[in-house]
Amino acid sequence: MTTKEALLDLIVYACPTGELAAQLNAFFARSRAEIGPNAAHRYPPHITLTGFFHDTVHSIPTYIHALNITLSAAPCPAAIHLNGVMFEPHFYGLLIESPWLRNLTQAFSYLANSPTRADAIRLKDWLHLSLAYEFQPEQAASLQAMARAMVDIIAPVGWELCLYERFGRDEWRCHASWPLKLNQT
Repeated sequence: MTTKEALLDLIVYACPTGELAAQLNAFFARSRAEIGPNAAHRYPPHITLTGFFHDTVHSIPTYIHALNITLSAAPCPAAIHLNGVMFEPHFYGLLIESPWLRNLTQAFSYLANSPTRADAIRLKDWLHLSLAYEFQPEQAASLQAMARAMVDIIAPVGWELCLYERFGRDEWRCHASWPLKLNQT
C-alpha cells in the first residue's frame, strides 16, 4: 500500500428484505420527518456483523471472495430469529438471535486475509437492528409509539448478507450482497 492510497470504511451487515424491510424504511422516513433525525437514520436498516475495518479499494475482491467461500461452506438453511423489541431510555431496537450469523462472521474473519487491511475485523456479539438511538428525551414517547404502530416483528422477512462501504457521513455503497436461505420454522 502506498502512503497516498486512501483507506475505505468497510463493514459486513445482514440487511432485511421483504415486508419487514418495507416497514422499517417507512418507520425511518416517517420518524425522521415527524419527530426529527437520530443516529439510526445515518445507516440502512441492518444487523451489524463486524465493526468497521479499513482497507484499500483494491482489497474489495478479497472480501467478496471470502464471503463467497464462507457462504458456500455454511450449513443451510440459516436461522435468524427476531426475539422482541427493546425500548431502553436511549436505544430502541429489534433483538436478534442467530448463532448461525455469528459462526458465519467468524469464518469470514478467518478467510479475509488482506495485506493492506489497517486493522482487525472485529466480530459483534450483540446482534440487534437499531430503530432509534441518540435521540432527545422528549422524542422518546413519540418514537416508541410510532415504532409499536409501524414495525411488526412477525412480518415476513428475508435477509441479505452485504459488504458495505461508508463514505462521507451518511453515504453508503453496497459492493456485494447475497440472499440468505432461511429456516422458516
